[in-house]
Amino acid sequence: MKEKVIKNAAWMIVCKIAQALISLLITMFTARYLGPSNYGVVTYAASVVTFAVPMMQLGLNSVLVRELVLQPEMEGEILGTAIILSELSAFYCIAGIICFSLFANAGEMQTTIVCGLYAVMLIFQAADLVEYWFQFKYLSKYTAVVSLLAYVVVSGYKIFLLASQKMIYWFAVSNALDYLFISISLLLIYKKIGGGRLKWSWERAKRMFAVSRYYIFSGLLVVIFSQTDRIMLKIMIGDAQTGYYSAAVNCVGATGFLFAAIIDSMRPLILANKQKGQDIYENSVIQLYVLIVYPAVMVSVLLTICAEPVIYLLYGREYASSIMILRILAWYTSFSYYGGAKDVWILSEGKQNYLVFLNAAGAVINVALNYRMIPVFGAAGAAAASLATQFFTNIVMGFLIRPLRHNNILLLKALQPKYAVSFVRQFRIIKKERNNQ
Repeated sequence: MKEKVIKNAAWMIVCKIAQALISLLITMFTARYLGPSNYGVVTYAASVVTFAVPMMQLGLNSVLVRELVLQPEMEGEILGTAIILSELSAFYCIAGIICFSLFANAGEMQTTIVCGLYAVMLIFQAADLVEYWFQFKYLSKYTAVVSLLAYVVVSGYKIFLLASQKMIYWFAVSNALDYLFISISLLLIYKKIGGGRLKWSWERAKRMFAVSRYYIFSGLLVVIFSQTDRIMLKIMIGDAQTGYYSAAVNCVGATGFLFAAIIDSMRPLILANKQKGQDIYENSVIQLYVLIVYPAVMVSVLLTICAEPVIYLLYGREYASSIMILRILAWYTSFSYYGGAKDVWILSEGKQNYLVFLNAAGAVINVALNYRMIPVFGAAGAAAASLATQFFTNIVMGFLIRPLRHNNILLLKALQPKYAVSFVRQFRIIKKERNNQ
């Protein structure tokens, strides 16, 4: 099983590295071409659409693997029901995004159009839920390769836009093309390799929604304290500061694929180990934290030291204001990635109801800190607010809420060097056994 997890993660990581490099280059040229103001408008639209994603997914993305583990013979019904529910929700979300922009950005028709065009991606992202079936089957090589090919195709489209100096509206549509390619390709592969026939079940919808509904509000709250900063920056200060902030966010997010791949690959193993015994289950959770925490801290240190050359190399001196923002946000990611891993433990323990308390606290703190710090420190204040929010939500709240304290104990165990050494030894043993085969 561990070998499957490693191979699954390896496929995802290798393809995601190539994808991240391509994305970084295209983002760099796009940001330089559009300039801080127009780039700020595009990233603002992305943040607004991100608010709608939890409502579009209806929390189903957080429970699909669990449902497939519990009833693998019903995979077609589980996936079909989830996709149809999300598709219906996507159209309502697009309408809501346009209405929000007309109200929040009154008189800024360009911003509203960009938001509407960007929101089209929700239709195709809903069908992308089939990706979780590939995770469950440890077949992420398909999703990794398809995602990489989609990035290559869409990157070619963006290069064409840059070369022909197209207007900002064309860039807003690019993400929709990305998800269109991925969703169609994965659905075809799913059918080709023998996935169950997709079908709708009203009873299944009610049962899944009874569990997933906890994730809708909690997911929305997560978005509030992860995306509110850019929205508040645009409304309170302007497009340029939003552009500086987004440039720094792109830098810290460049390694996110690594941690997402690790979490996605370990999730099915942890959920399966929950049925095998407490010791083996908790050991797999600790291993996940080892794989997340140590690399995250290393990345944070590296970005803090190299912030200035990274910004100048990628975006040019026009984005010099992003340097301090990057140094602050570099540490935000360490707590953010741990939070993603922690959610796997919460799901396996059936403690989804506590996500509301965690994320509500985070949302309130983030909005309050942004409101106080943005007028004084600008985008750097927004970065500091995000860092403080992540630390409080993912670490402090874990000690304050008694049913979640055991998870923090597992985290503290993962920070002990002996667990990291033990994991490295196990990895070497698996690698040696594979070489001897």
